[in-house]
Amino acid sequence: MSTRSRILFARTAKAAALVVTGGLLFAAPATAIPLDLGSLNTGSVDLGSLDPVLAPTPNLASVANFRDVAGNDGRGYATVDGSHLKRGVIYRSNALTATSDADKATLTGLGLADAYDLRGSTEISNPFIGGADKLPDGVTYTNIPIEFKDLTQLATTIKSPEEAKQFLVDTNRSFVTDPVRRAGFKQVLSDIAAGDGVQLFHCTSGKDRTGWTAMLLQTIAGVPAQTIMDDYLLSNTYLQATNEKILAQISQALSPQVATNLEPALGVDASYLEAGLAQIASDYGTVDGYLTEGLGLTADTIALLKAKLVD
Repeated sequence: MSTRSRILFARTAKAAALVVTGGLLFAAPATAIPLDLGSLNTGSVDLGSLDPVLAPTPNLASVANFRDVAGNDGRGYATVDGSHLKRGVIYRSNALTATSDADKATLTGLGLADAYDLRGSTEISNPFIGGADKLPDGVTYTNIPIEFKDLTQLATTIKSPEEAKQFLVDTNRSFVTDPVRRAGFKQVLSDIAAGDGVQLFHCTSGKDRTGWTAMLLQTIAGVPAQTIMDDYLLSNTYLQATNEKILAQISQALSPQVATNLEPALGVDASYLEAGLAQIASDYGTVDGYLTEGLGLTADTIALLKAKLVD
């Protein structure tokens, strides 16, 4: 899927390194949890149902990885018990730092009420890829920072694609093992549960922290594991054009080898999410255990989230 998102890059090698390192994790998973092999819901309409079928989720020209947690067309993703997710309730995206006036109008039309920004302070202040969210009037902004190590140094230490993949494998594991990051995920899920109106959450590229949060919401709703994985991997499609531009800039400013080394960190791979799920299985047994014991969510909060999500 193409995108007209424009990304500004510095022309010097030093500036290019900053761009790369600022976007590594956020450009935005053998697992111990077996995947349900149910197919991805295709959005077909059950004409005998009274459930509303919304128009396809609009593509935002200035926000490449904007999409609906429930699926982007037809009825929402099917759950294991035959229900469907409610579309138009909770959205996910990359950072809203370059939102055009036209896309702001679209978000207004969707009824957006709250935006939760999972970027850390160093990302928001990054002069090349950072900046404040540009939101429609009346949208409540909340920053819930889920911080990471210094990625500037990381860009100089990754020497192979395998190291880049391992970095994101370890990152997804840290979503389970790191208490500070767990606290961030608890807050965003709690805020979404308590929020009125349409909700949106994002990080920088909408694939790692955002992908993890979407996985938790879809699991709470009862979406089959294979559907969740298929949805997670859609970031590669939504970010394809953006990542091609990034890699071209890296290749020109640094070297083709550096671009090759860092390419796996700009997308997602099933092994990334699987690593986090395997860590959940090891530490908490199930995603439900992670939600209640690891994040400390109450049964009432989980019930509110499910009620928001499931038709």
